[in-house]
Amino acid sequence: MKTYLASRISDGNTLFPPSITLTPLGVTLKVPGLFNSSEKTIPFSGISMVDVECPLVGYSDIIIETTGEGRIQVHGFTESEVNEIKNIILASL
Repeated sequence: MKTYLASRISDGNTLFPPSITLTPLGVTLKVPGLFNSSEKTIPFSGISMVDVECPLVGYSDIIIETTGEGRIQVHGFTESEVNEIKNIILASL
């Protein structure tokens, strides 16, 4: 199990940065909040595509397309982190 925490200095993540946790069974996205938080777990069997957006300057996004949950996009990771997350997910499919 490995957890990746988005940078606090990236857009929109100043107070409550999201995190992605990779487990042997799937991916968990946690978005904390002041009064509420959300957590979504997607089994590897429910993932149809993983993509990354890495700008020349700034923080990268990871995009996970699922078979039933729609699209999940998380901003605020380094390029090496999103590529590592992508490779782990693709190896588990």
